Amino acid sequence: MIKNIAVLPGDGVGPEITEQAIRVLKKIAEKFGHEFTFKNAHIGAAAIDKIGDPFPNETKELCLKSDAILFGAIGDPKYDNDPTAKIRPEQGLLAMRKALVLYANIRPIFVFDNFSPKSPLKPEVINGVDFIVIRELIGGIYFGKKGRSSDGKSAYDVNEYSKEEIVRVAKYAFELSQKRKKKLTVVDKANVLETSRLWRETIQEMAKNYKDVSVEFMFVDNASMQIIKHPINFDVILTENMFGDILTDEASVITGSIGMLPSASIGEKTSLFEPIHGSFPRAKGKNIANPIGSILSGAMMLEYAFGLKKESDAIYNAVKKVLSLGFGTQDIAEENVLSTIELTDKIIELI
Repeated sequence: MIKNIAVLPGDGVGPEITEQAIRVLKKIAEKFGHEFTFKNAHIGAAAIDKIGDPFPNETKELCLKSDAILFGAIGDPKYDNDPTAKIRPEQGLLAMRKALVLYANIRPIFVFDNFSPKSPLKPEVINGVDFIVIRELIGGIYFGKKGRSSDGKSAYDVNEYSKEEIVRVAKYAFELSQKRKKKLTVVDKANVLETSRLWRETIQEMAKNYKDVSVEFMFVDNASMQIIKHPINFDVILTENMFGDILTDEASVITGSIGMLPSASIGEKTSLFEPIHGSFPRAKGKNIANPIGSILSGAMMLEYAFGLKKESDAIYNAVKKVLSLGFGTQDIAEENVLSTIELTDKIIELI
């Protein structure tokens, strides 16, 4: 199989961890007889510094011509600490999602067998946890009309959804549920928000065509509690943009380290794969960042974008084996602490 992959390393530790994911993907290509080509482009603060645009046209064109996108992270303290900055790295991320129609963000939440002591939750609470959050990614309050009054003393952000936007992401959630435990939890705030009522009505209509899937609705405040109290009860969670942003970050702490988890953003023309953590600027250039989230994002790419399940499993199994041996970067290991590159070396050895 021949595939072209756009690489957007971004800011902070993004280039370092993305480089490790590429090393692993090259090993997979060598072992299984595939050919992956990698082409780099700028995004975020790196793109602002070089081009003056957080999502340049050249980057957009490369993404559209590629079979999938491997993304690092964006964010830089010089912009984070300047609220008056007119151009910000995050604008590049939002622009990319909209331009590439990346409408569904997929975040798996799982715990490796030997990793429960690292979680802030009790082992008996997280034992066997394995669920996926699907977040609608290009609608809602982040992309609605926003502004300030002329005197600057009031502001507004409009939360708006169309039925078509809901159907598009819900179809993906229903079909994924059919491949798993056939249980779908829809998270909303239908007792207060009109957009949530549209979500609920639309999904109730669609459920008639997916009778093998059990559908439950849960208010977001209750869901935020249940994810911590009884995470084992979830399989596929579907929610809108802002709720999904908050709940996925909450759910990520179940694993014990935000550096462990991958994610995918599914689009109409191409899809993007990235670790869920940020740019971690304090670790930039120190060779200490955890590469596992990025490496597993590469594994998700193989499965979700290319249909290479066996190759994806080879990466997951190698990561699982390395962790079972007690190896890790400083955020997850106490004795066998390895650098970013050394941990990747161990994973590659076991593929």
